[in-house]
Amino acid sequence: MTKERLTYLLTGGTGYIGSHTAVEMINNGYEVVIVDNLYNSSDVVVDRIEKITGIRPKFYPYDVRDKDTLRRVFEENSIEGVIHFAGLKSVGESVDRPLDYYRNNLDSTLSLLEIMKEFNVNNFVFSSSATVYGEGNPSPYTEDMPKGNCSNPYGWTKSMIEQILTDAAVANPELSVVLLRYFNPIGAHESGLIGEDPQGIPNNLMPYVSQVAIGRREKLTIFGNDYDTPDGTGERDFIHVVDLAEGHVKAIDYAKSHKGIEVFNLGTGNPYSVLDIVNTFMEVTGAEVKYEFGPRRAGDLAAVWADPSKSEKVLGWKATRDLRKMCEDTWNWQKNNPNGYKK
Repeated sequence: MTKERLTYLLTGGTGYIGSHTAVEMINNGYEVVIVDNLYNSSDVVVDRIEKITGIRPKFYPYDVRDKDTLRRVFEENSIEGVIHFAGLKSVGESVDRPLDYYRNNLDSTLSLLEIMKEFNVNNFVFSSSATVYGEGNPSPYTEDMPKGNCSNPYGWTKSMIEQILTDAAVANPELSVVLLRYFNPIGAHESGLIGEDPQGIPNNLMPYVSQVAIGRREKLTIFGNDYDTPDGTGERDFIHVVDLAEGHVKAIDYAKSHKGIEVFNLGTGNPYSVLDIVNTFMEVTGAEVKYEFGPRRAGDLAAVWADPSKSEKVLGWKATRDLRKMCEDTWNWQKNNPNGYKK
């Protein structure tokens, strides 16, 4: 007798983290349904997921905020639970377009929760962020720290959604919510078929580094070299995206037997500086990355990293891929896809 394959909905499932999680979910025996409006991704990703796993996820090019089309997804599939990735995610853009960020990120979550309630679906894993810790907490961050003053509207949307989900779990004792606070995902699937493909000028460090290396950008500007860190550049907790994706599979397993709300950090617990990233990337790949130093950016902290011990203890999850592997897989993706998913 074959084991029943449980079906999970991944909103924003063609995005960077969503696509890698889809692969890990399928490889762990789950049916995956993706809803993504392709605002910041490509439907080519669905083909790539199929190529990696041998199984094609069901894909709906819908906007999660549209309850009528979302309802159709739930009517056509026996959804067991949801991983909610969909949302606008650029820190800088959120400062320029705060209303778009609040409208999009909050509305998509509310629509999703309302449709889940209609269909009595009670397992919810949320793609949150270390930005909710704000500026007042010292590293390493632990899950029981108070949420701080977020320095941008993007961070506030994550914090507000965490509150919405917390209140929803209080009101519905059957609801199981897992909040996953990511640190700095980098890297790509080792096949080189899926990776990070930002639209326009990258907002994150690693895709900028790899685009300089491939010749798409002239040079990298490192913001600040006078921080109180060993080499003067900012330190962050960089985590391989496949380790992050594996954390979601563990979170789904946990949510099945859990009620209420629980928070987990997904990080390595090891801070790396911007120069660590650049130098390791050049060493691993042999590619040159030209860079210059610029002034600090407003709102940037000197050093941010996780205490991931709760995830290891409760979820049985731990990041295993080191910085060299993160750089190697990033370059494998970039050199095989010099223009990202575009032909």
